[in-house]
Amino acid sequence: MARTRIFSGVKPTGHLTLGNYLGALRRWADVDQHRADALFCVVDLHALTVAHDPARVQRLTRQAATLLLATGLDPERCTVFVQSQVDEHARLSYLMECTASDGEMRRMIQYKEKKAQGGAEVRLSLLTYPALMAADILAYGTDEVPVGEDQAQHVELTRDLAVRFNQRYGPVFVVPRATRPPVAARVKDLQEPTAKMGKSHARTAGIVYLLDEAETVRKKVARAVTDAHPEVVYDPVGRPGVANLLEILAACTGGEPGALAGAYDSYGALKKDVAEAVVELLRPVRERHAELAADPGYVDGVLRGGAERARAVARPRVDAAYRAVGLLPPG
Repeated sequence: MARTRIFSGVKPTGHLTLGNYLGALRRWADVDQHRADALFCVVDLHALTVAHDPARVQRLTRQAATLLLATGLDPERCTVFVQSQVDEHARLSYLMECTASDGEMRRMIQYKEKKAQGGAEVRLSLLTYPALMAADILAYGTDEVPVGEDQAQHVELTRDLAVRFNQRYGPVFVVPRATRPPVAARVKDLQEPTAKMGKSHARTAGIVYLLDEAETVRKKVARAVTDAHPEVVYDPVGRPGVANLLEILAACTGGEPGALAGAYDSYGALKKDVAEAVVELLRPVRERHAELAADPGYVDGVLRGGAERARAVARPRVDAAYRAVGLLPPG
């Protein structure tokens, strides 16, 4: 019986954070690469949907790929690669654009939010990038796409496009399903505890990055927003700052936020323990990243090998899609 196939990716639009690690990367390394045929991708083409510095995109792409390996992804167990190095993503994206409707694209939340903000010109690629995301998933015959709430809409669109294509042209694509793996913590910004800890945020004081030095982590946690109440209580709605700290501590130590709250009679003690737990959690990641960054040839080799394996999986299906719609695939 064929193993379940998983596809997921990270976008190189900022430095990876503690939220990325606790929300997804740790599970990829500890669980997903062992139980499935898993492909993990740095989706650099998606970084071009907004104004960007080309050199920065390259740096962040390499850093993200190196961090995926540093968090424990094993190229002998899973496929780690960069999206733009596998042409099948761009080839299939156009077919997905030809399958989707204008209305479907305009209902996607990221485009609607950006359009509503006004100001800078909105690139056409921001409207159409859900078609590229669908291509990312469908090219590999993906069964499962682990996603958070903010990406579930895109997987639903991908399912719709797969079904529509298959009905029009024949059974080419596997219809994937979104999975909501148990998340250790939905980590919030330490300064804005009602917002997620996002890697693209302009203000960084409340964001713990995977490569932050230990003292930087301690300072950010020490300055985390709490509230005016003196007692430490786990109340995500009424007291989100304290709840965020307790959830981070629970995720790092394996505890339960409500139970942990009872062990503290001051915010100072809680913040100290949270900071040390985060420092120790990230220490091996930072150390392994330093080793890998010092050996760029190894990382390049992993990415080349990953791209070759990904291409071998994707090309037959993408070629079949081209034939199905009446195009001649490459000879």
